[in-house]
Amino acid sequence: MRQAAVNNRGIFVTGTDTGVGKTLAAAAIARLLLNRGINVGVMKPVTSGCGDRDGKRISEDAELLAWSAGCDPADPDISPYCLAAPVAPSVAAAMEGVKIDFARIRDSYERLAGRHDFMIVEGAGGLMVPLTGGLMVADLIGRLALPALVIARPGLGTVNHTVLTCYAARQLGIEVRGIIINNYPARPDRAAESAPHLIDSLSGAPLLGIFPGMDGTDQRETVANLAEHLDKEPTTRIMLREIGIGH
Repeated sequence: MRQAAVNNRGIFVTGTDTGVGKTLAAAAIARLLLNRGINVGVMKPVTSGCGDRDGKRISEDAELLAWSAGCDPADPDISPYCLAAPVAPSVAAAMEGVKIDFARIRDSYERLAGRHDFMIVEGAGGLMVPLTGGLMVADLIGRLALPALVIARPGLGTVNHTVLTCYAARQLGIEVRGIIINNYPARPDRAAESAPHLIDSLSGAPLLGIFPGMDGTDQRETVANLAEHLDKEPTTRIMLREIGIGH
């Protein structure tokens, strides 16, 4: 797979693994942009592990992203595929007799991009998560022609996972704009303390931010608190410039 000409009006948020906090990080960036008056759109193309509410399948990740960006969570283009089983999307889709269609995702993305100045698209897990018919998240990034922002965790093993993710992305022709270490502890252990320097020096992509762990009564408050924190950080200007916002 080789990526087409990169679309600089958006970023694809991927992770080094599942559970690294991609949604909270992506939502915080969306909230930051909204607070700065930027018309930002969001998308979670495929979510597994979704529940039902009032007879409708709901992606809680997509809802959080939509709230953070000030978008309508009922817009079906924001979350085209909501799957019930908490397993790999390709397996969850097969269990429901659903075929994940990249063309449908691309159409939804184009409609959203036509209404917003900048798009944040969050993937499922990492680059190699299978979506359909041998196609993975990495293939979807290529189809959308977006650069990637990699979200990593701070603890033991993160250097290996992050370097491997960036290496795989380069081999697949995906441009990695940078890396965010998410949920960084107030009192890091030796592994977390050494991770930022090692990741920055070995991954071949710049370390654009270290997002601290944030408290909140719920995810929305946590996102709002993180966005407020980022707004005060001098390095946020560099992060936004590198992902395609500002100069």
